[in-house]
Amino acid sequence: MRKIQVQILLLFFISFQTLFAQQPQKPNAVEIYNQIKKLNFLGSVLYVAAHPDDENTRMISYLANEVNARTGYLSLTRGDGGQNLIGPQLRELLGVIRTQELIEARKIDGGEQFFSRANDFGFSKNPNETLEIWDKDKVLADVVWTIRNFQPDIIINRFDHRSPGTTHGHHTSSAMLSVESFKLTNDPKVYPEQLKFVSPWQVKRQFFNPSWWFYGSQEKFDAANKSKFTKLETGVYYTGIGKSNQEIAALSRSRHQSQGFGSTGVRGLETEYLELINGETPKDRDNLFDGIDTSWNRVKNGKPVGDLVASIIDKYNFSNPSASIPDLVKAYTMIQALDDTHWKNLKSTAIKNIIASCSGLYLEAVSNEQEATPGSSIRLSLEAINRCAVEMQLTSVTTLPDNKTTAQNSILKDNNDQKISLQLQLPNNIEYTQPYWLKEKATVGMYTVSNQQNIGIPDIIREVKVIFNIKINNVEIPFERTVVYKYNDGVKGEMYNFLDIVPEVTTSILEKVLIFRDTKSKMVPVKVRAGKGDVKGNLQLDLPKSWNVSPKQIAFTLDKKGTEQIFYFEVTPPVNPEEVVAKSIAVVDNKRFDRDETIIDFNHITKQMVLKPAESKCIRIDLKTSGDAIAYIMGAGDEVPESLTQMGYKVSILKPEEITPEKLDSFSTVITGIRAYNTVNALANKQNILFNFVKSGKNMIVQYNTYGSKLVTDKIAPYPLKLSNDRVTEENAKVTFLAPNHPVLNTPNKITSKDFEGWTQEQGLYYPDEYDPAFTPIISSHDKGESAKNGALLVAPYGKGYYIYTGLSFFRELPEGVAGAYRLLSNIISLKQPLEAPKQDLKQ
Repeated sequence: MRKIQVQILLLFFISFQTLFAQQPQKPNAVEIYNQIKKLNFLGSVLYVAAHPDDENTRMISYLANEVNARTGYLSLTRGDGGQNLIGPQLRELLGVIRTQELIEARKIDGGEQFFSRANDFGFSKNPNETLEIWDKDKVLADVVWTIRNFQPDIIINRFDHRSPGTTHGHHTSSAMLSVESFKLTNDPKVYPEQLKFVSPWQVKRQFFNPSWWFYGSQEKFDAANKSKFTKLETGVYYTGIGKSNQEIAALSRSRHQSQGFGSTGVRGLETEYLELINGETPKDRDNLFDGIDTSWNRVKNGKPVGDLVASIIDKYNFSNPSASIPDLVKAYTMIQALDDTHWKNLKSTAIKNIIASCSGLYLEAVSNEQEATPGSSIRLSLEAINRCAVEMQLTSVTTLPDNKTTAQNSILKDNNDQKISLQLQLPNNIEYTQPYWLKEKATVGMYTVSNQQNIGIPDIIREVKVIFNIKINNVEIPFERTVVYKYNDGVKGEMYNFLDIVPEVTTSILEKVLIFRDTKSKMVPVKVRAGKGDVKGNLQLDLPKSWNVSPKQIAFTLDKKGTEQIFYFEVTPPVNPEEVVAKSIAVVDNKRFDRDETIIDFNHITKQMVLKPAESKCIRIDLKTSGDAIAYIMGAGDEVPESLTQMGYKVSILKPEEITPEKLDSFSTVITGIRAYNTVNALANKQNILFNFVKSGKNMIVQYNTYGSKLVTDKIAPYPLKLSNDRVTEENAKVTFLAPNHPVLNTPNKITSKDFEGWTQEQGLYYPDEYDPAFTPIISSHDKGESAKNGALLVAPYGKGYYIYTGLSFFRELPEGVAGAYRLLSNIISLKQPLEAPKQDLKQ
């Protein structure tokens, strides 16, 4: 029986990963059986770490699938500060992507997802810096809130709270805050404002989940004394599907596509270890829940529920799951009578899903359009079908958020599809669809979420729903469904998106940074998009008085919903250097609309809409350039080419197969995008062509790559060059000029320390720490308490041209409009050797 249970669960999770996120689940008989089994386990584990992809998916999968525990993952951040291998999105947009990747990962490994309000501000070398930039008290409050809400019996920390400085500061901070919370969550004097919604809660045990990389090597870990550790044999093999627990975990981890964490599953015996750091020591050391009641006995008056569910399990008919419905309905009624609201709510949701699955009860609410505006009316197509012999009646449907109930009183006969059409009037004050944590102004270290009950919710909060009220055996049960939009794709078939609530009009300044090198005016394109049909209004581009904008406003008419139109404003900058923010505003019926709609759409996650202020940074800058045609070879994805175009360069994106001597001949400079030598395998065979390009008198600029075996070639430069993990995370770290007379600091722009002011997130990363004497290190800086890092910008003459390697974070600074980054990059591009260059012994 136990073997069947395990096979069931994994069949469900393996099959589910092939579906798009919004598609309804349609479990089979063995999957339903496992869901019933999980009804009778009342134990919870919360795994705690700092970022998406920090979690141990093997442990989460084992706990959720083999142990049957309710398993959650609290990631303190949404991963906003990382890099992106699948697109140009950074910062909060990357956080949206990584949030969805975590949600998809949990669907595969069986866990649940939670977050705090902490903003991933980038790499941090120690927890002191982390907790200074984060608001420690607020993040600690969020950890306490999550624990009180989730009510875990056990907490497992991914990182060690006792070893600051040995890993990312966010990592250690997550463990430190988790440990600190252990003695706080049951104290009603701690964060008492939370107790309006939750109760104090005491975790029984807290563990640290060590691994070989905490010890430095597998050999050291194998040799370590682990006699006092809890040992879990997680290398479970599930014969029913031919997959191991590790293979399931690998599928989960492979959802982190933006980080390049595609993972290959392994097989065989595997042991995970847990070190107890707080709470009771289990008598049976290797039984995580030893001494903790995980049955219905832990709930007052719950024993009869557990006995009934055990009977349902024992009598379950795989050929006819609907035979369990009468007893399941009875169990549902018994659960409704319980006083324990925590388990009552959790198990009510679970048993309703089981009842629907056993009966083949399919309920769906589909909007006739994917986007709707506040105050509008949308047509809903409802479907209800009972596919079993048990008698059911659809008594009514209730639409949300208008809370309008429409009587139906129709019998749902076996396999007789019921179709219902309804009009839903959306309230004028309904919230726009967007990530709730991005609605309010954030700080560098924290997102702002004013509503306490929203803190920790992983996903967008969607208000438009339909409740199907269905009577089964004279018991009325409400089944809630979120409204979706469905269409057929000629290649992919049935496709789902959620219904999005959008503004009547959105606007967008197409260039997010506008560079003005002199007082000449520029035509600035602004896009207007209609969220509904027949929209008329006036478009404005708002800038400070020192900037001249013509015309003051432009009238627009958009006949159809989804129509877009681009208008142009002539913008003239002031004489003196100045940095300002331009805002585009559409005025419709005396209402101002100033949101910019960004759509994030990747195949592996749910489509996302993000609404941000419709703004652009305008910079009147003292910037001189030379050289014109640049070939850009994309790597992991960045927005540097757009910034180069703003500077006045002609930029061509060059595909690897286009890297030929003939193609390169028309360019003065080649620039490789971030991590190009980590992601573009073809570059390994193009180096001689690129080096000969430099030798002929041109420039090659290579932006940062990660070090080690991740490089596609060990010869990324014409001279020996070794990358390292050196980085300067303090963006305001003092910069020293090592070669103050070098042209790169003087021509055509005079670079001073002022050009390194206002940098964001970091100065740079993965600097070379060993390099040939042919390279001249240009600048030096370091984080507090560290030695000087001299590899941020290395320049070497090669033949008649220059090869430049830089770990400076131009990919972050240019899209943020950091003036000094533009000036320095211009100088790098402008490098030229004197006509009578001294002869040199060139190394091939």
